[in-house]
This record gives sequence, C-alpha cells and structure tokens, in this order.
Amino acid sequence: MAVYTDITDEELALLLADYDLGTPVAFKGIAEGVENSNFLLETTVGRYFLTVYEKRMREEELPFFLDLMRWLARHDYPCAAPMADRAGQTIKRVRGKPAAIVEFLPGLSVRRPTAAHCREAGEGLARLHLAAQGFPGTRANDLGQEAWAPLFATLRGAAEDLKPGLAATIGADLDRLAKAWPVGLPAGIVHADYFPDNVFFNAGKFAGAIDFYFACVDALAYDIAVALNAWCFEADGSFNITSARALVAGYERHRPLSDAERAALPVLAHGAAMRFFLTRLEAWGATPAGALVRPKDPLEYERKLAVHREAPDLVLFGDPA
Repeated sequence: MAVYTDITDEELALLLADYDLGTPVAFKGIAEGVENSNFLLETTVGRYFLTVYEKRMREEELPFFLDLMRWLARHDYPCAAPMADRAGQTIKRVRGKPAAIVEFLPGLSVRRPTAAHCREAGEGLARLHLAAQGFPGTRANDLGQEAWAPLFATLRGAAEDLKPGLAATIGADLDRLAKAWPVGLPAGIVHADYFPDNVFFNAGKFAGAIDFYFACVDALAYDIAVALNAWCFEADGSFNITSARALVAGYERHRPLSDAERAALPVLAHGAAMRFFLTRLEAWGATPAGALVRPKDPLEYERKLAVHREAPDLVLFGDPA
C-alpha cells in the first residue's frame, strides 16, 4: 500500500455521495508498498479502504480482481469485498484514475512470523485456492516466468549498479530457470503476492487476506513458493526450515500436494524469488518524487536468490511436521 495520489475533502465527499456509506469521520493515507494509493476511510456507517489505482494497474483488469474478491467473500473466504454504489458499480474515478472502496477487514499482520503463524498462513492459502475453484474469470500471470528475461533486459544496468557482477549472475539464473521451469502442475487462481503484510491474524489465528491485485491463474504450488520466500526467511537471510514445514503442513490440512508439486518447489521458490527481485529492482529507481512510499529493497531478494542458487534442496524438507 502507498500514497501517490492525494485526495481533498471535497473530492472524497463527491465520491461518497454515490454510496450509502454515510459521511466521512476520518481519512488518512497508508504509506506502505509500491503499487497503488490506499486510504483508510471511517464513516458514520463503518470502516473501509479506498484504493486509487495507479499507472501500473491496467484498468481493463480491475473487474477480474474485484469480481474475484466478491466471489471469495461469498464463498466464506475472509477478504475485503468491494462496495457497490447505488448504481451497482464497484469501479469509480478519482482525479481521472480508477478507484474502488472495499470493506475493512479486521485483524493484524505480523512483521516477524513464527512457525505457528506460518502454519496458519498455509491453511489460509489452501482455503483461498479451494474457495476460488469455479470462479469464472481468468487472467494470465503477466509477471510469470516468461516475463522475467524481457523485464531484466531493461534492468541489466540497474542490477550492475546495485552490485557489481550481479547482472551476469541474474542472467545465468534466468537461463537455468527457463530450462527447468515445471509444466503441467495443478493450476488455478493464485494470490501471487501472499506476503505477511497481506495476511491478517486474530488471536494468532488466520483472519483473512488482502491485496489481490496480482491474482491470476498459475500453478497452485507457485503460490506456496511465493509464501515460502516471504514467510520463512529470517532477518539474517537464513531459511527457517521449521517455519517452512509448518507452512506446508498447514496448507496440506486442506489441500495435499502431489509428488510433482513437492518436487517442483525448489525451482518454483527460486523463480518466485526472481520475480520479486526484478520488480523490486524496477521500482527501486522509479518511485515518483514526493510519493508517500518506502520502496522495498531489492537486495533482500537478491540474498534469497543466492540461497536458492547455492542450496536448492532447502525447500525439499521431507514430510511436513
């Protein structure tokens, strides 16, 4: 979450005039993340989030994301459902940009997940995959494996500036991933950004997920790989196998992995680290001046790439604990 587009009191009042959501009581920007402008909105009726979608978001894809969130909420998955105005519309415009208001989802994210949090997060991810079954929308993963080499071609200089010699290392990784990338794994709707700041807990239990704006159709095990990278590395860069076992064990309480999915986890985790390294590198030098945003350090994922490169079997940790 971030703030690139400021909103005046007058603009907010004009927007809310189309809804039955009461009048504003409190309104503030949230300066986290890198993609869209986000605001916490409290009215006389309740609490909501307002998102203004910035230039990276393709407006024609918004119905997929918002329809998916509504589908999940209607299928007993805790997520922030979009609010429709009096005309039944969920997509609005603010300063010429698309925008949407969604329900406030109670709960807290955790900055330093424990193994218990990872188990709960794994359960929540499996529940998402199951709840999304039957959703009629489809969207390709435009940040999937085939997109990484073309993206890196525009970032070679940035990689070399970040760390001398890194461009050649990343190029070799991309070649290796292209040759080893698995095909034919069970596929469906994936979150594709299942990080701790996008998952809420209540009293230590999974309470819901937010930020579905990278959701797409891909291998379900790729979502697990994204989560292993996001949840199971310590601050010192080491991979916590206990947390990884807990995450997968939680997932398999609801959806057991096939042998092929489990065998593919090393390359999927390597690839998921590559995806977030590249997009963080791209954002590192592209944050607009004056934006209330803290771009995320690409070197965090460069270090994770090094772990997967040097010890790929770390994510083949045997039977879940």
